[in-house]
Amino acid sequence: MGNPLLSTTVRPDYKGLIDCIMRKGTPERVHYIELFLDGEVQEAICQRFGLLEKLDAGDTAFWYKRQIAIQRFLGYDFVRCGLGGMEWPLRYGTTQDTAEAQRKGGRSYIDEHSGPVTSWEEFEKYPWPDPAKASTASLEWYTANLPDEMCMIASGGFAHFAELLNWLMGYETLCYALYDDRDLVKAIADRLVDIYRVVLERILEFDRVEIVWGSDDMGFRTGTLIGPDDLREFVLPGHELMARMSHDAGKPYLLHSCGNLNQIISDLIDGVKIDAKHSFEDVIENVIEVKDTYGQRIALLGGIDVDFLCRADEARIRERVRKTLAKCMPGGGYCLGTGNSMANYIPVENYLVMLDEGRRF
Repeated sequence: MGNPLLSTTVRPDYKGLIDCIMRKGTPERVHYIELFLDGEVQEAICQRFGLLEKLDAGDTAFWYKRQIAIQRFLGYDFVRCGLGGMEWPLRYGTTQDTAEAQRKGGRSYIDEHSGPVTSWEEFEKYPWPDPAKASTASLEWYTANLPDEMCMIASGGFAHFAELLNWLMGYETLCYALYDDRDLVKAIADRLVDIYRVVLERILEFDRVEIVWGSDDMGFRTGTLIGPDDLREFVLPGHELMARMSHDAGKPYLLHSCGNLNQIISDLIDGVKIDAKHSFEDVIENVIEVKDTYGQRIALLGGIDVDFLCRADEARIRERVRKTLAKCMPGGGYCLGTGNSMANYIPVENYLVMLDEGRRF
């Protein structure tokens, strides 16, 4: 049946990853990127390939070493890392997880009607996280112990300007407040900028951080979640600051954002000055087609549609990966990955086939 999955080895090369993102020419090999892998997926991969056999679960650095083992094995050139202890108390609901690799405790979701900050009184009482007191333990450990050929990507709980407006107020309340109480929306937006400015200042103190990756869903299938002008007023200035700070430190600024961003893509490229965009969904835009439009100006990350990965067989996945790489790799500016993230409802076998075809390309 041919070579087993992932039998073609990949040596980490974060400098090659950065050159690929910055479109400095066709890379020597495929580079891979993923916003995150669900914990259930990580556990399944560890068990299947025996990745933890040489690690001591009692080691205080076990989870850091585990992450390196997973990332290296899958072919990634990085680990994702950020500040610890940045808790945002929010209102959640839970429901049964129907994925084959079920999540313990069910699947949680944000209350869309009303969040913890719907008035000025709640704004004043909210326990805003203090980034000056947040932990840098993981950044410190990786700085001292990460293999030389790997880097850290500043990511995870970072730059949620649009999302936290939504989560803190509740989407329904936010929509009303954009008409009834814009001063409160602005106060929340300004507080988020103040917090994330300090977050990034602290992260950039660590020289093994080579890339900054903001994550902020702004849209849905046919448009943006709030009006484009509202995004320009309350959300994009935060990302512009994050991009400027990253660039001043010599780091690329990547953006993950779900949804149809056609109305603001020029703002993101020309105003915010993102270096790459992540999250592509076939019903919105196919990454292969985007390569001929704004993919000539910034890097494109991922794009192997999540729904496709859930449903397709091995032959179709391999064919799509080959077509995507053949179109998007020339000249650089493309990294292989899912259209969003490796969720626990995507068959792990299909994910591994995607990576395997990239290794064979």
